[in-house]
Amino acid sequence: MASHDRQFLDSVTNRTLFLRPEMSPFFPTAYSAARTSLEEADAAAEQQRTRDLKEVAQLRKQAAKLTNIGINSGSDLLTVKSKQLRERAEKIESQLVSVHREKTGKVMLGNSGAEAHVMLAFENMPVSTPDGRLLFTIEKLHVFQGDRLVLLGRNGTGKSQLMRKVAAALCGESVDGLRLSPQIVPGYLDQALDWLPLKQTPIDFIVSRYNEGDRRSIALLAGAGFDPERQDKPIRTLSLGQRARLALLALRLQRPNFYLLDEPTNHLDIPGQEQLEADIAEHGATCLLVSHDRAFLRGTGTRFVQIVGKRLREVDGPEEFFTEMAEAP
Repeated sequence: MASHDRQFLDSVTNRTLFLRPEMSPFFPTAYSAARTSLEEADAAAEQQRTRDLKEVAQLRKQAAKLTNIGINSGSDLLTVKSKQLRERAEKIESQLVSVHREKTGKVMLGNSGAEAHVMLAFENMPVSTPDGRLLFTIEKLHVFQGDRLVLLGRNGTGKSQLMRKVAAALCGESVDGLRLSPQIVPGYLDQALDWLPLKQTPIDFIVSRYNEGDRRSIALLAGAGFDPERQDKPIRTLSLGQRARLALLALRLQRPNFYLLDEPTNHLDIPGQEQLEADIAEHGATCLLVSHDRAFLRGTGTRFVQIVGKRLREVDGPEEFFTEMAEAP
């Protein structure tokens, strides 16, 4: 099996294969233990490579010194010795361990900041289906600056409908029962990524929408994992993972202070998920997010609310909900 859900892999697998271009390491353990072993092996390989390169440099330096002395003194023995040192250095170089470095396409999220204490205020807000059937009500909920609020609920309880309402409010629509701080600078990332212009190329999209200039845009795309050839291909030809990285780059360039994230890790690989977790925590931006990725929620969330019956209530953490879902038929 292949999955980006770390906890799922830990729960159901007992062997892990990491695909790499030159050699794909295999470990007879589940993902997290295998990842630890892989990092240890990579660190050992890096250390060995450093030692070997240092020895090669010393051998070449000694060889050059002996060559100069041999030429000046006319000593054939020193010239032969110098040749042997160079051959030894070349042999070590030919056997150097190739150290793998992940290309995660890092996209560092930012935070334009805000002075407001309350970023979103919900009060007696109904959340309904498109045909008007009431799903649940939010009696009173304030989202404070720096909160990373996780929305929990079974499928069909109304998570997506709430996210759509918040997205509509961020776009300027009036939504009953929801007030936004005038200082909000929003950034929205949905799982479908439908808002990306599929006919445009990544470079055209970034240059036309954001005031970064051609050279800066090329560099930004390269930093997000897009080589020059891929920057000139239509977005519709990109994989969903590549589109997700492009969407994250666009999100970063909006410089928001509030992130609305609807299943943001769906198309990200595990290194990309971990980078997103780290960026969100590091920059302290306010977030409202929905995700099925348990590891991501644990690493990101600071507050948790759950749809229970027809109400939204705050809970201490996600663990009880995860247990309920695991035991559900």
